Amino acid sequence: MNITRNEMQAFRPVASAPIRHHPLPAEFPGAHVLDQEEEEALLRVCRSRSLYRYHGIDPQQEAAQFESEFAAFVGVRHAVAVTSGTAALHTALGALGVGPGQEVIIPAYLWVSIAAAVVNLGAIPVLAEIDDTFCIDPEDVRRRITPRTSAILIAHMNGAPGNVIELVDMARERGIYLVEDCAECVGGMIHGKSVGTFGDIAIFSFQINKNISSGEGGAVITNSDVLWRRAVAVHDVGYARDKEEKLQMEDSASFGWGRGYRLDELRAAVLRVQLRKLPSTLAHMRASKFRIRKVLEGMEGLSLRSLVDPAGDTGAFLLTIFPTERIARAVNARMRWHGIICSADAVSNVILADYGLHIYSNIPALVQKVGTDRSGTPWSLESNHHSVYCYGHGSCSVADDLFKRTQLLTIPACLTERDEQDVIDAFSDSMTVAVQN
Repeated sequence: MNITRNEMQAFRPVASAPIRHHPLPAEFPGAHVLDQEEEEALLRVCRSRSLYRYHGIDPQQEAAQFESEFAAFVGVRHAVAVTSGTAALHTALGALGVGPGQEVIIPAYLWVSIAAAVVNLGAIPVLAEIDDTFCIDPEDVRRRITPRTSAILIAHMNGAPGNVIELVDMARERGIYLVEDCAECVGGMIHGKSVGTFGDIAIFSFQINKNISSGEGGAVITNSDVLWRRAVAVHDVGYARDKEEKLQMEDSASFGWGRGYRLDELRAAVLRVQLRKLPSTLAHMRASKFRIRKVLEGMEGLSLRSLVDPAGDTGAFLLTIFPTERIARAVNARMRWHGIICSADAVSNVILADYGLHIYSNIPALVQKVGTDRSGTPWSLESNHHSVYCYGHGSCSVADDLFKRTQLLTIPACLTERDEQDVIDAFSDSMTVAVQN
């Protein structure tokens, strides 16, 4: 196991040997269920010699069918398939008209692409605290709203929904768009309603780490006809299309400058198969997570992430919170010594403060306000001169405190009962050692 000297010194050994001698499976939920069905879907598209979604020798309409199936799955009128979750963010915010002179409120716990999408469109990101769901705190959002706020973005982080319902009325009362980033929560629900269906527009990711995967891929969803047409225009050549996919050159409310984020037929074919497998993938992750979580609920010295709706948690991650950073790091080091890591050990069992570009203050370009061009856009724009914010450590003190005291453990979609018991036993032993020290 890749345990550092400092990690070994973080605890006083008690057990005579590690619980495990080989890593847990890597996270990658969608990848674990890839099989001949996806292979056959790919071959079908290749044999058609029509890899582009809008026309070809023998079009298979895979992207169009995936959009229809995904929209039905989440329960909305429209879906637009794009090349990545990042492309989905650009498309969604582009459809809302986000740009210079505007601010978008984003969470302190995020993925770097969220901040990047705002900055790339010339707007200013405004950080907000997280609450005990580890998603954006609605009360802090209320304090961050200014006359320049054009959108609030909630990211449903680590597989479980945040308090999006509390944001709905707040956004509507102020005429502010509400955007849901569901990249890490495909299949998540709140009281039977899918994440992504509460706001004005939402995005999903189908990258390798996600609950369904085509390697890279994404989707934008909405119930608004206007936002759908704009999203189609942004992701394509700058013009909306009708349901028969013909360009609408006279739709002046939608046309502009497209970004070419169209999803290809190969990945769409894979995603159609993955979507059919999603319920069983989620069921496995949920069963594993809640078996472990049930034991941890009675364990003194740690607390667990608050869940808005336990039944709607996708089960992909387990967050445990400790009283102090010292205890958190001692438990984490001991569990890693016990083999509770996976082959991608940098992200499988980690203290959140060390979780790379998911933590606002770990993003150098954000902290240093690096511009998108030589003039320093968007920070240098006259239209943004009223929006003066800091992004360094300490900007979100509540989040900072949680980051250093919280351990993240991924829950792969293929854990065995033995794997689950190893995690439980490692927690028990590690907590005992951490408290003793």
